[in-house]
Amino acid sequence: MKTTGITRQLSVAYAALKELLALAGLAAIVGFTVLALRGPVDKALPSVIDPLIDPFTVSATFAVGPVQVNVADTAREQEQQVVAEFIARRYRVAEEAAAGYVSIAYRAGAQHSVDPLLILAVMAIESRYNPVAESVMGARGLMQVIPKYHQEKLLDHGGEPALLEPEVNILVGAQILREYQRRFGDTEAALQMYAGAFDEPTSTYANKVFAEKARLEALRVKTRKTAQSA
Repeated sequence: MKTTGITRQLSVAYAALKELLALAGLAAIVGFTVLALRGPVDKALPSVIDPLIDPFTVSATFAVGPVQVNVADTAREQEQQVVAEFIARRYRVAEEAAAGYVSIAYRAGAQHSVDPLLILAVMAIESRYNPVAESVMGARGLMQVIPKYHQEKLLDHGGEPALLEPEVNILVGAQILREYQRRFGDTEAALQMYAGAFDEPTSTYANKVFAEKARLEALRVKTRKTAQSA
């Protein structure tokens, strides 16, 4: 009887050991399978995801040694620099001043959801980047804002005299552009309204702005391609 009890215990222990070994084997197989699939999956994912990511609008920060680099910010700065250099050459504006106008235009564009290149193109046509320009109709500054039509927008900036400050002028001009875009749902109509030529049938003003914006857009595309290939 004693021998039989020992035999039964050994049988139970052996069965438990077999189950343990089977589970260990299964775990090993699963592990090797995951490792084998991981490479192809990792390689496949970028081809699906990457085309959906715009590196110039998605902020991606990574470390290079002790320094953190923000890809979106760096690309945006390069774009602004190229645009500013173009404006300085084309319109004979001091590089420092051109860089300031471009920086403000990008901030105003982000604030009012207007393409900064459209804002800069309007500046080019309206004043050729002269911050103290004034028309016979009373339009002032870089974007030639007529104060009597936009008094409410100037209240927070100190009134009409503030229009000769580049930042105020650009911010207010961008705000006006955005309001017209929303009202008409069309940039061409918005530009014609901005120029006070809404009923002009050939859209001469809008076409001038679009032509200037196309020049700036070409610089943007070239800069982005260069950044992507770097």
